Amino acid sequence: MSSIRIDSTKQLATSSLVLGYALCSSLLAVINKLAITKFNYPGLLTALQYLTSALGVWVLGKLGFLHHDAFTYETAKKFLPAAIVFYLAIFTNTNLLRHANVDTFIVFRSLTPLLVAVADTVFRKQPIPSKLTFLSLFVILGGAVGYVATDSAFTLTAYSWAFAYLVTITSEMVYIKHIVSNVGLNTWGLVLYNNLLSLMIAPVFWILTGEYSEVFASLGSRASWFEFDAVFAVSLSCVFGLAISFFGFAARRAISATAFTVTGVVNKFLTVVINVLIWDKHASPFGLLCLLFTLCGGVLYQRSVTRPGAEPAPKQTNNENDDDEETQLVKKTDGDEEN
Repeated sequence: MSSIRIDSTKQLATSSLVLGYALCSSLLAVINKLAITKFNYPGLLTALQYLTSALGVWVLGKLGFLHHDAFTYETAKKFLPAAIVFYLAIFTNTNLLRHANVDTFIVFRSLTPLLVAVADTVFRKQPIPSKLTFLSLFVILGGAVGYVATDSAFTLTAYSWAFAYLVTITSEMVYIKHIVSNVGLNTWGLVLYNNLLSLMIAPVFWILTGEYSEVFASLGSRASWFEFDAVFAVSLSCVFGLAISFFGFAARRAISATAFTVTGVVNKFLTVVINVLIWDKHASPFGLLCLLFTLCGGVLYQRSVTRPGAEPAPKQTNNENDDDEETQLVKKTDGDEEN
């Protein structure tokens, strides 16, 4: 009986983490689109998000509200490649939202399960997906192709960023799952390392993209950076950035890379609804139909990989920090004390 209770408690904890990630992910796409519209400096915007997350974890740790692993040079060296991949994924994501609407972002985000499933099989030696799984993946692909073919807002710049985002987010999904499983950090430690290292990387991209000159020119012209709309949108994106950092890493630890990716696709149903209701920058009716077709493929895929025996349980690490984190999650299934 006790083992059954523990298993059900762990399942509840995992479901809570996945739900938290899904809500943050679905809302963050629209919030980031609003933020980049009001504050048109993608590199600086993401740096503010990294700063908020890293500083938030450090302050809450000092106050005793959470525990995170200490920042050490040796661990930072091991984690740096994952931070670079993560930074590139967020950088291309923000620039995609800068040049395209949310629907275009969702379509390309929806293509990631197909690539992640292949990468899982090739690089992480996962079993080859079933025929039903591949069928659902190609439903996703068909919806995406239909959307692109009818996208009246197509621009070379937007789709260049879209393809760059597709490559980086696929790499990030697979590689960071590997890091999470092997680096030996608890969830808040992962959040701290990921955001602090990304913050250190940010100035390199400010220089490479020339954004620093835009920022200095804006400061020189005394343009107002403190209008309420801009401050509110940027602040909201930073808060949700911290939340999705925690839920994202915790969910990665609890489920497989492909299941995590599909969760990110399925929750975009809510993003589409929000985007249509509050934002005028969305696709045509036929484009939205193709988008929904793509998301239905994501739901079909989810069903195909969650039936018994379809996908192996995610690899668990055997370090002490992971045991402590899992114990905390079992004891605090409501998630309030973990936020």
